[in-house]
Parts: sequence; structure tokens; C-alpha cells
Amino acid sequence: MKSEVGPFKMIDSILNGNIDYSKYYLNTNFVPANNANFTNASAGQKPLTSKQKGIILASSAAGMVPVLATLAKMKGFSLNPVKILKTPIKDWALFKFAPKDKIVKYEGPQIIATAVGSVAGGYVGGTIVDPENTKSKKREVLNQILGNVLVPVGCVWAGAEVFAKYAQKLEKMMPTVKESVKGSKIINTISKKLPQVGFTLGFLTLGIYLGNKVSNYINDHLYHKKVDRGIKATDFAPHVDDICMATSMMDSSSFGDALGRVIPLALLVPGYQTGIAREK
Repeated sequence: MKSEVGPFKMIDSILNGNIDYSKYYLNTNFVPANNANFTNASAGQKPLTSKQKGIILASSAAGMVPVLATLAKMKGFSLNPVKILKTPIKDWALFKFAPKDKIVKYEGPQIIATAVGSVAGGYVGGTIVDPENTKSKKREVLNQILGNVLVPVGCVWAGAEVFAKYAQKLEKMMPTVKESVKGSKIINTISKKLPQVGFTLGFLTLGIYLGNKVSNYINDHLYHKKVDRGIKATDFAPHVDDICMATSMMDSSSFGDALGRVIPLALLVPGYQTGIAREK
């Protein structure tokens, strides 16, 4: 059988944690565990091919299209294909990040709606190319929406709202160096951003922890499967959207809005994960 190479192998390795992380941590007890219940490497089954994964990824993107189109329309963007093609790519709704009042802003509700579209699309694509594992994918829908989307997004969103109330006070409390010191501008800028970084990482970690607990509870009480979906290093990868959302909400500069353009791409992950879910 021809070995599988290319971007989908890389994506699958990153998303499913098929990497030996132990050498990167001093605490060797922290070893990222693969999803014990829903995985692409299922016993007695052939691995999904690049074509199957491509269909799942494409269907995840397709599931997001109606949501993204609705958000764009609400901001006054034309959905006419002819007008879109005549518009510079940088001014498309998906990429435009200025001026602030004329861009699609990705906050909690927008992220949740887009993620649900991704999961729905990934589920449909997964059941088409891998119908024998439909039950696994149904279970993963709930795990992804609750454990990987609603809970983490809710935590980060709440963190961003709390930070907004105390941002100025926190920034003033941070130490600074005299302007006469070489590189003082960069040092002081970094220093003032530390509270924002702390809030983002703190609430994101809390969200991932609580999301993991929710997933374990669902498996144990709803599906009656005792599964310990332990937190792993790759759990942070699907939450690029949360980091971007927090940054765009906490950072009033154009950088925050520009970073928010990454969110739709990051939201392909829950849909893809749903589509490749299989019984081990």
C-alpha cells in the first residue's frame, strides 16, 4: 500500500497528537494521550486516506460558509459572486480588518456559530467517506461543541470582558524603564501587555480544563463509556480561535482585528476532528 504523505498526514499528526512529546518536558509523567475513544487510528480498520481527509476538511469549510456569509451580509458586504471577484482580496469580508465599524468581528456568538457550522460540515463529510463509524462521529459532535467550543470560548470571552474593565489599572501597575534606556519603548510595550497575556492564557487554560471535564462527563454519563480524555499539548492547538478572540477584544489596535482574521481557519479543526472520529 502506498504510504500517505502530504499536508493531511501533517495535519493528522498535529491534531491527533501522534508525536512523542515526552522529551520536551521535565515532568515525564505528562505524556499527551491520544483520544481513547474517538481516533483515526482504529484497530482493525484501514487508516483514512488523504482523499477521505480532504473531503472531511472541505465539508468542514462548506459547513462554515452559510454562517460566514450571514455575518458578512450583516456588515454590509455583498454576496454577489461577480462583485466579490471584482473586489480586491484584502477587502473581502474574510480578510478585511479596517476600519473597525465595517469589519466582521469574531467574538463569542460569532465563533460559536461558525464552529457549529464546521462541526456539522465535518460530521456530514465524515459519514459520507467513513459511514461505518457514524456513531463515533455523533458522539464527537457533542464533545467538540461542548468541550472544545462552548466551554473554552465562554471562559476566554468572560476573561476578555473582565480584563477590559481593569486594563488601564493593570497596565499602570506594570514596571517600566526610563526612556533613556536603549530599547525602552519595546520593553515598556511588552511589560504593559503582560497582564493581557496572563489573562488570555489563564482563562484559556481554565476553559480547556473545564472543557475536558465536560467531555469526560459526557462520555461517562451520557454514552456510558469510562474514558479519560486527558489534557494534552495538542489541546491548545484547536484554541487558536480563543487566543485570537481574546486578543482582538483586549487589544484595541488594528493588530487585534488583523489577528481575528485567523479565526475561521482555526475553526476548521473541530469539524475535521468530528469527521475523522472513529471507534478504537
